[in-house]
Formats: sequence, structure tokens, C-alpha cells
Amino acid sequence: MKKIKNMSENNIKSIAVLTSGGDAPGMNAALRAVVRTANHFNINCYGIREGYNGLIAGDVTKMGPRSVKNIINQGGTILKSARSKEFMTPEGRRKAFEQCQKLGIDALVCIGGDGSFTGAKVFNEEYGIRVIGVPGTIDNDIFGTDNTIGYDTALNTAMDAIDKIRDTATSHNRVFFVEVMGRDAGFIALNSGIATGALDILIPERKDSMEDLFSTFRMAEKVGKSSSIVVVAEGEELGSIYDLAKATKEEFPTYDIRVTILGHIQRGGSPSCADRVLASNLGYGAVVGLLEGKNKVMVGMQSNKITYTPIEEAIKKHNEIDKNLIQISEILAM
Repeated sequence: MKKIKNMSENNIKSIAVLTSGGDAPGMNAALRAVVRTANHFNINCYGIREGYNGLIAGDVTKMGPRSVKNIINQGGTILKSARSKEFMTPEGRRKAFEQCQKLGIDALVCIGGDGSFTGAKVFNEEYGIRVIGVPGTIDNDIFGTDNTIGYDTALNTAMDAIDKIRDTATSHNRVFFVEVMGRDAGFIALNSGIATGALDILIPERKDSMEDLFSTFRMAEKVGKSSSIVVVAEGEELGSIYDLAKATKEEFPTYDIRVTILGHIQRGGSPSCADRVLASNLGYGAVVGLLEGKNKVMVGMQSNKITYTPIEEAIKKHNEIDKNLIQISEILAM
């Protein structure tokens, strides 16, 4: 067991943990790790229901090792999640601080994304409650960690769905436009597209054009492809997936075109092995980080090692798409 540096100097007796923003598979595994690590170090641990709303309302429950039994394999979050408009106000944060004082909470572990971390940062700056972030989002766009909790599961869900769609596409010589999640980031689209042999992949990070898409279809015709999959990130700037399909139909009237939006099935489901292990590492790392005096940081995994990145940096920067993967996707598509 790792020896904690300067533990006696930090005097943390109670921590609280919440899940905030969009849910992601593996949040429960991270919660389990936080609770059981806190118990190991004889720290009181409270679970906050429904994110910052629960902290404001005092919807808090004491948690111990048995509180988190049999949840490592469950999707979603047993604490539930919500986006709190009230916490964005000074009055809301004051109420949250009063609840922390009432319960003797010294530090807050926030499992979520950019918005959740922003709230934690402001809360610390106003009231001094120590905060540490755990990156839980399927988009995988948070700086300071190789992967975020939920990304691997969402990616495999998307891949499995696209594989099934391909069976229909090849049976009927159809073109399918498949939309995956990724409002601001194309990680799911790019990687699921490569994994499923997509003809083209449209992502926010790359400036695509309709002519580029049409050229790809023309090349596919020349090499004899009779069916195709185009994977589209929801944040693609060319237009809605229905607009893309309509424009393609106008350019290629003989194509039998279908549209599928995978939607929220990507958020749910039992977390993959990779997500369970990642979440366990990060939940443990959050508690250990607090005991070592770390504050206003996000715990991450980089090159299989636990790391800590200032929350401000994690918010401002974003993981970048691997440009080599874009080139690989284009080469292998034909």
C-alpha cells in the first residue's frame, strides 16, 4: 500500500463525493473506489445525491464499504446526477457551504466533466473547501488524462451498433449515415469509424465539405463498393445528419440512403473492464491526492500512471484528436 505523504499535516476527517453533469458508465465504480479508499484511511465519507443540487439541499448520506457493494458493474450513477443552475449563483454556493459546515465536510470529490469542475473551482476559491475532480464523460475531451471514465464503454457500444447496421447495409446495398455522440469532440466517431470500416468519418475537429464527402462516394463507386457507412459526430458543422443525407441523395439519386442516430444508448450499459479499472484508479487517486494536500486539481491516468492536473488547465485545454488516425481512416476506407 502506498505511503501517503504529509498525511498528518492535512487533517482531513470527512469528504463528500458527488456525480455531476451527464452520466457515464463507470461513475459507480469511481464512487465505490472513493468510498472504500476513504474508509481504508479512516475518513468519513458522504455521498451527495443529484450533484450540486443535493449539496445545496443537504441531500447527503453517510457511506461506507457496504454502501457501494455490487455497483462496480452498474451503469449510470446510484447517487444520480443533475446540472445545477442554483449552484451557478453566489446564493446557491453559500447554501452549499453551509451544508458542508453543518456536516464537517473538509473536501469534495467531484466526478463529472468541464462544467462540474468549473463549479468546484469557484466553490474552492470562494469558501476554501478542498476540491478534486474525477473525469467522467463519454466524450474523452478533458485534458490531463489519456481516457475519461465512460469513453471506452461508449466507444464499444457505438462499434457494436454500427457493426449491426453494416449487416443491413450490405444486405440491401444501402448507404447509412450513423450519428454518434460528440458535441464538441470526435473521439467516438473517429475511433468507432475506424473500427467498423466506415467509408467516411465527419468530426468537429476537421473542416469537412460536402464536395469532400461526394468525392469519397465517387471513389467508392470506382472501386466497386456497393454499400457504405458514414459515421458522423453530432457536433459536425456541415449540418444535421438529415441535411447530409438529403444533400447526398440529391447528388446521387440512385443511392438507397438511411439515417440512424445512436443517441443515449451510448451513455448506458455495464461499464467495460477498461472503464472499471480506470474508475477504480481515479477514485483511489482522488482520495490519496487529498491526503497528500492536493487541491483544485483533476486526477487522471497518463501512460498508466496516476497524475494530477490543475482544474483550470483541465478546463481550458482539451485532448486533441490524433491526426495520424485521421489519415489512417482515409487510407483504410477504400
